[in-house]
Order: sequence, then structure tokens, then C-alpha cells
Amino acid sequence: MDVILERSHELKQALVDFVLDAEGELAQALEVYAAEQLRRGSGDSTQQDLTIDSFLTAGKVGDKSPLELFIESHPDLTESDRSLINSWHHSFIGLFAITNIFPDGFELRNWLTDKHYIVKPNNTQTLQAISRLKVGEILLTRISPVTDSYWMFSGPYTIMGKLGKPKLAVAIGNFKENYKSNLYSDAPDLLEEAWQSVEKYHQQFVDFFGTDELTLPGYQLNKKIAELQEVITEKTFAAAGIDTSKSLAEVAEAAGIGDEEIKAAAQEFGADSNIVSEMFNNKSSKSKMVMPKVDLPAELKKAEQVTALSHPRWGQMFLPTYSKVQAILSAEDWQSVQGAEKLIRYYLEDKSINAFIWHRLAQQYPTQLENLLQTFLQRPFRLESDLDTLLQEFHKPIEPELPDIASVPIHLHNLFQEALGEVSKSKPKGKGQQKPAKGFQRS
Repeated sequence: MDVILERSHELKQALVDFVLDAEGELAQALEVYAAEQLRRGSGDSTQQDLTIDSFLTAGKVGDKSPLELFIESHPDLTESDRSLINSWHHSFIGLFAITNIFPDGFELRNWLTDKHYIVKPNNTQTLQAISRLKVGEILLTRISPVTDSYWMFSGPYTIMGKLGKPKLAVAIGNFKENYKSNLYSDAPDLLEEAWQSVEKYHQQFVDFFGTDELTLPGYQLNKKIAELQEVITEKTFAAAGIDTSKSLAEVAEAAGIGDEEIKAAAQEFGADSNIVSEMFNNKSSKSKMVMPKVDLPAELKKAEQVTALSHPRWGQMFLPTYSKVQAILSAEDWQSVQGAEKLIRYYLEDKSINAFIWHRLAQQYPTQLENLLQTFLQRPFRLESDLDTLLQEFHKPIEPELPDIASVPIHLHNLFQEALGEVSKSKPKGKGQQKPAKGFQRS
């Protein structure tokens, strides 16, 4: 084992001990950080260890990280030690596939970003424990840089085995749910492009509907959203210089696309025109991302009224109860409205009702909402100063997390297409059953 790898094990253990033995602000920061992280997942021992490990690099005590506090508290560290510890600020968690096995480690592919890493255990015990792993198996773990050429396992790992495409797609969906802030940790360019796509789609939404808020019957809203996506697709073709009056084969020939790609496009075209759009577009664009298809879930399509809200950072929200909340806030006596208290509690407790929705209501009904919450909470409440505190009490992030409408890397989009295809093949098809839509779906 390399000397620097052995040294990384010693320093890492000293760092963990430093944090776990700490008192005062550092201990309090760990407690708050852990409580926030553990609410998202299973709370088992592996997740607890991952949470502690991520706190070492991502946590904050004032404006300093635990790594910086550790370095300050150990003036005897060499310059190379300090450099190594500081490099751990680039540690991240990912869902990795084993692509190659070496005597002292692995080549791993981060499924979220399609980047590859040489990763080595920094102690003999871990090396022996993972020696039975095989190419193709999936690991959930954190890794930290050691040198310019390889990384080390940081903290615990979860062996998920070899996963077929449907189960891998589910695992990626679970990762997205539990580690939203770590989706593209090692690919800031993808993260930036994803956020830009949210802003772009918001503008397209507003341009198409003439507003950032509208209420329609569910089936009608779903139809309008489909029309919006068709308009976006046509604009994407136009921006790529593709003549939509020509046949698919003519367009493909002009774009220099081969027969197999034409066939693949033709198969997909009936299910999701975004696929064809992106395929052509990627011939003349540096984009690595694909816009997901928006399709309202069945219960919203059947809803009597659905309100669509759009924001350049929070994305799009589809709410079958927003009109009811507006009616409650417009009533002279909100408590006389049937089901009012239950709905307000739902808006506070359910994670789908985010901070933006509450701030939207506060903007539209400031006095009414303040009075309602004073009565509902049975305590003094000022909307201007207390709303964010209240939302945090109910575990609602004040800042937006990357929303579902954000574009996704092409390799992930393709994986979900293939996974849905495999699932649909395994189901018996009745007469007149529609072909399932492909790509990421809004649900």
C-alpha cells in the first residue's frame, strides 16, 4: 500500500475522532447537520456513518468546515498533510458501478455523471472485505481524492449487487430523493446546465401561457402541457437548422445520421418527440442534457381543477388543492370552510408543498394568511418575520433543490428509456393498450 494511502487512513481516523470528541459549536453543528440529513433516508447505521463522513467535508461551523478546524487545531501537520486534507473538500457520494478490478482497488463509474475513477481502500481490512466484489456490481459510497491519479473509499459503502436496468433506474431515483444536493457533485458543468434548463423551461412556460400561474381541469391542463412541449420541440428543431417539413429520413440524411439511428428515432417518435429532437440537436450542440417529458399522473388528469405554478428556480408545481386554499383565505371566516384545518395542516406537513408555494400565498393573501396562521398555530405569528422559521419547523427547505423538470444527462435518460421498455415488455398487453411513454416522467 502506498505511503500516502496509509497516511490518508491515519489522518482520516484522527479527523473522525476530532469531530466525534468535540464539544461546543462543532458538536452542535454535527447534531443539526445529522438531524437534517437523517430525515431524508432510512436512518440505519450505514446512513449515520455516511452522514458523519459527509459532515467532515460539507458541514459548517460558522464559515469554516471541520477540515479547516482540524488543520487549525493541529499546527504540527506537514504541508503535504494539509494539502491532502484540504483536497478532501472535493469528496462526494455517488452510485458507482465497478468497471474494472485491480489487486489494490477498482475502476468505478459514477452512474450519475458517467465519470470514471480509480478508487482504493486505505486499509487492509476494507481491502479484504471488498475483495469478493465483481465487475458490474453497484456500490453506494463516498470517495475522496488521494493523488491526481486515484481516490480512496471514504466512510462506509453499501453493496447493491448487479442490477438490471429497471432496478438500477429505481436505485438512481432513490439516490435522487435521498441525496438531492449530491446529484452532480463531480460535474459542476452538468449541474449548471440543469439549473439553466429550469430557468429556460420556466420562460417557455410563461411565453406559452402568458402567465406563471393558471388553473384548468386536469385533463385540459395535461393537454396544454403536451402542446407546450411540442412547441419546444419544434423550436429545438428550428434552432438546430432542421426543416420540419421534410420526412424523418430526409432530415436524418441531411444531419448525417445513419440507418440504425433513424430506426431508433422512428420507434421513439410516437412516444416522445423530445428524443428525436435531442438526437438531432446533439449533432450540432454541446449539450449533454435532455429535457424530461412532463406527463401529469392519472389522479391529476382526473382532477376537477389543477393549478400550475412556475418559477425559474423552483420549477413547476401542479396542485389540485390550490384553488381550495385560495377559497379558504378569501372566506370571511376560514374556519367555517369544510376541511379547512385539515388542508392547512397538509400544506404544512406534506413535502410536496414547498416554501415557494407558501410565499406565493403570502404574497397574494398577506393579511388573511397571517391571521389564519395565528389562529391555526395558537400563538403570535408575523408573516414577514416568522414564515421561514415556521416552514423550517416543518422541515421545508427555504432554498430550492433541483426540481424534476431539470434536464438530465443523456446517459441517464437513455437508461430510463430502456428500463421502461423492459418493464413494458414484461407486462401482458391488452387490446388497444397504449405504448408507454419513454424518458423521465413527472409524477
